[in-house]
Amino acid sequence: MATTNDLKNGMVLRIEGQLWAVVEFQHVKPGKGPAFVRTKLRNVESGKNVDKTFNAGTKVETANVDKRTMQYLYNDGSSYVFMDTSTYEQLEVAPEIVGDAKNFMLENQEAIVATNDGRVLFIELPASVELLIAETEPGLQGDRSTGGTKPATLETGHQIQVPLFLTTGEKIKVDTRDSSYLGRVKA
Repeated sequence: MATTNDLKNGMVLRIEGQLWAVVEFQHVKPGKGPAFVRTKLRNVESGKNVDKTFNAGTKVETANVDKRTMQYLYNDGSSYVFMDTSTYEQLEVAPEIVGDAKNFMLENQEAIVATNDGRVLFIELPASVELLIAETEPGLQGDRSTGGTKPATLETGHQIQVPLFLTTGEKIKVDTRDSSYLGRVKA
């Protein structure tokens, strides 16, 4: 058990039998009336976001979430296989749990796997990853001044928008949260 004063971003709470991750929180002390904590929570299983307000000092139940760095090995067609690098224990994760993280995962890449009571909750990737552009059309001469973009397929098969000057085979940095291009990677 913890109080609302102990809340931190990323903390997982158990509310009415469901697991909710704290996305953001704000302590509010109005001039009149008691203090309260305004939170934005994300359901760990469904991904649904809700706003919830707690009175300051209210006790909330925290969930024991084990976050371990694991190595992504391969996709066997029905699940994604991760390996704990210290125990060499392998863990199969359903595609629904991996979600959009699959767009940025390469074999042998490390990711954080969060579990609760032996059940995988979610996969957490770094904020940005470096990937090769597998295929993109050449930019047209004269289009560079507009700052336009074109579609590019990454080595994972995911498609994002990149600036016109990039070519096939270049390594770029991609934001894993919103699939945006962050910049070239210098060799």
